Amino acid sequence: MLKVGLTGGIGAGKSEVSRLLAGYGAVVVDADRIAREVVEPGTPGLAAVVAAFGESVLAPDGTLDRPRLGSLVFTDAEKLRTLNAIVHPLVGARSAELEGAAGADAIVVHDVPLLTENGLAPLYDLVVVVDASPDTQLARLTARRGMTEDEARSRMAAQATREQRLAIATLVIDNDGPLEALEPQVRKMWEELTARAAAGE
Repeated sequence: MLKVGLTGGIGAGKSEVSRLLAGYGAVVVDADRIAREVVEPGTPGLAAVVAAFGESVLAPDGTLDRPRLGSLVFTDAEKLRTLNAIVHPLVGARSAELEGAAGADAIVVHDVPLLTENGLAPLYDLVVVVDASPDTQLARLTARRGMTEDEARSRMAAQATREQRLAIATLVIDNDGPLEALEPQVRKMWEELTARAAAGE
């Protein structure tokens, strides 16, 4: 099994790379998706979040009110640590479960937005960074996600710098250009990953 960590700054295009890799046959373990699953209604994760933050973080339908929770934790480092202490172990356990089910010859791609920030690079055989310039990230966030420029800049500033991400990269995908320039790069990288997996690296 080849374990790959995939990361990139917000707006860099990591999700698109992840989608392409899944199409080639990678087993993609999406940390963001799992983070949502572990706090769905009826889960121990949601019960723990409500116990820590109160009923006010629930929407009327009993689901987690993410914007409300976000407004509480992103302005208070202690509350953010509390939330991470609940969610991160659950995400880690579920990720390990999915990886374990993948099979010995699989290429498992862990799609982890905060891989750099959380010092997770040593967990993987190699790290792929999807890279785009801050100007490109900003343009995508304002055009495609409807963020204001201030919102986009503050989300980018809350993440690792471009230099910090590149410092842990084994392979870099340059996604500063149009979508059609991305696919050939990802295909080439997939060929390299399959060669490494076959060689038992």
